[in-house]
Amino acid sequence: MPDSEDLVIVDRNGPLAIVTMNRPHALNALSRKLRAALAKTINLLDHDPDIRVLILTGAGNRAFSAGLDLKELGADKKALGSVGERNINEDPLKAIEACRHPVIAAINGVAVTGGFELALGCDILLASAAARFADTHIRVGVMPGWGLSQKLARIIGPSRAKELSFSGRFIDAETAAAWGLVSRVVAPEQLLDDATALATDIAAADPVFLQNLKCLIDDGLDGTMAEGRALERARSADWNRAQTPQALEARLGQVFARGRANAPKGAV
Repeated sequence: MPDSEDLVIVDRNGPLAIVTMNRPHALNALSRKLRAALAKTINLLDHDPDIRVLILTGAGNRAFSAGLDLKELGADKKALGSVGERNINEDPLKAIEACRHPVIAAINGVAVTGGFELALGCDILLASAAARFADTHIRVGVMPGWGLSQKLARIIGPSRAKELSFSGRFIDAETAAAWGLVSRVVAPEQLLDDATALATDIAAADPVFLQNLKCLIDDGLDGTMAEGRALERARSADWNRAQTPQALEARLGQVFARGRANAPKGAV
């Protein structure tokens, strides 16, 4: 079956955008065209003033993404070389990492190798109970170039990361949650609903503050803890000096009102 004309589908819901990789017949494998289409889509949504949070998922119920399109790589000698290019206009991972809006990965099935790396580029990972994860670089003989060799060990620890990468074995969603790889596991039919509810909560925040907070966390993670703390102090001082008592009072009122609205029935 040839590629769909709509390799990437975008469903807008107020300040949210659900971005779906649409090659279900190929387990949403990342062909060169899909990579470029996804990068373009993420870039456009990043600069859309009406969008505050993105949800990334795969079409169908079998795969988030099975990784790079191996058939394409086998048929086109130039295809593999293009994967390592860090062009934000063609590299979806670069586009996700550069996106100022939070990106939630709703992992609906297998996330393998390049698909695994794509998920790790997102800010928050939610997994269907049917999700599974594997790093098969060692089986294919292609060296990781989207950060998996560095990110995975930092998230789940070197021993577990090496176990996955050296063996090429799959882990299920519950194991991924126990290892801290995903935030939580939900029933397959609830995945997008849960992702949307979370995205809605996030989108309720001040967008400028949200973007600055995301940037602070990501930039801090690029250095040591001491460097991150120093960065936090510097940016905190700059931000907080610019706040007015009136603005802080108004936001505190909103926090209290929301707390009362979400309090259990009967609570004071």
